[in-house]
Amino acid sequence: MSAKANHCETMSDVRENVDRVDRLLVALMAERLNYIEQAARIKPSRDAVRDEDRIEDVIAKVKAQCRIDGFDEDMAERMWRAMMEDFIAHEFIKWDDLRD
Repeated sequence: MSAKANHCETMSDVRENVDRVDRLLVALMAERLNYIEQAARIKPSRDAVRDEDRIEDVIAKVKAQCRIDGFDEDMAERMWRAMMEDFIAHEFIKWDDLRD
C-alpha cells in the first residue's frame, strides 16, 4: 500500500500539508530519541553504543517498508544513515553523562 497524500489545489494547500507532516515527523523523532536515550541507560558498555549489525538491520527494514509504501529506497537509506549517525552521537554523549 502506498502512502496517500491529500489532493492539493494551491501552494498554500501543499505547504499546510507539508507543515502537518513535518509536525508528525518531529513528534516521531522525539519518540525515537527517547528510545535512544533509554538504550544509553541500558547498554552495559560504551562499545555497545555503535552496533553495525543493528544499523544494517534497520536499513534493511526501512528499505522493505519503502517497497510497501512506494518510497525511494536509496533516498531513504541516505536519510536513515545520516539520522542514525546523529542518534548514535547523541547516545554516546548520554552514555558518558550517565556514567560520570
